[in-house]
Amino acid sequence: MSNHALLLLSLTLVAASCGRSETPFVAAGKPAAIQVEPVDPSAPAPLAATTEAARVALGKALYHDTRLSGDGTISCTTCHSLDTYGVDSKPTGIAEQLGGRNAPTSLNAFRHVAPFWDRGEPTVEAQALGPLMNPIEHGVAKKWDAVAVLEADPATVAALAAALPEDTQPLTFENISAAIGAFERSLVTHSRFDDFLAGDEGALTAAEQQGLVDFVDTGCTMCHTSTMVGGQLYQKLGLAKPFPATDLGRFDMTGNETDKHYFKVPTLLNIEKTGPYMHDGSVQTLEEMIRLMGEQQLGETLDTEKVQSIATSRSSLTSQLAP
Repeated sequence: MSNHALLLLSLTLVAASCGRSETPFVAAGKPAAIQVEPVDPSAPAPLAATTEAARVALGKALYHDTRLSGDGTISCTTCHSLDTYGVDSKPTGIAEQLGGRNAPTSLNAFRHVAPFWDRGEPTVEAQALGPLMNPIEHGVAKKWDAVAVLEADPATVAALAAALPEDTQPLTFENISAAIGAFERSLVTHSRFDDFLAGDEGALTAAEQQGLVDFVDTGCTMCHTSTMVGGQLYQKLGLAKPFPATDLGRFDMTGNETDKHYFKVPTLLNIEKTGPYMHDGSVQTLEEMIRLMGEQQLGETLDTEKVQSIATSRSSLTSQLAP
């Protein structure tokens, strides 16, 4: 049996049952640690190819449109730049307005259990509305303000009508988010790791394959599941060792004591490019993050060699950005 086959076998034998997920998924015959993504039940119904293309193109334009902000300076790309892997590379906040959470990547976001750290909204379409109205993000005072500024532009009105031909009133606040969501659903990345899972033994270097073995053996796949290597469940921060965090995570939304310090497990796709890390952006380097997670989540003190080995394997998760 080849090293590639042995590694895939080891992935198959890892149980991905750590933590709580509100959308559990088990695909028969698939490895537990490297699973297929769950189907999003809230995804829009398939559209005609021409209509879908128009909706994605409109969503892309709106994603970059600074008119969708209170002062005309903020767009989705301000915090989720596609030139920097869907993040802003800052701990938290926009300019001088500091929020409490790090901006997660918009790449592959629709494939997550939810876009936010705490499942504020279930889909990217619903999520797109929140930042527009948030006073420390886009700062749109009223929904009508966003609609009115676009209504004054005949080209945007025509684009909405082309993208939503079935809608008798295409220019609505909800349809703005639907278009942005359609664009975000096109932001799927592909890495050498995907090629490796598909059977290409040469897609990963020997060092990266060893790092992947160390990643599995250490227990990281207990939470970083699926071909997304994360994003599929919620987990308590400080599972093995209490973590000194003031952010109570999902508790602030649900009020349930059992949700204290629970956050969405982030995807590790493109992880080399999406720092700083953690919900509050407090961790600067990938090596520091690996060491911290070993201690806090697994109760393991990882030596420098193991940390570096795991970090090396993460290079295979980095995709080439579209020009």
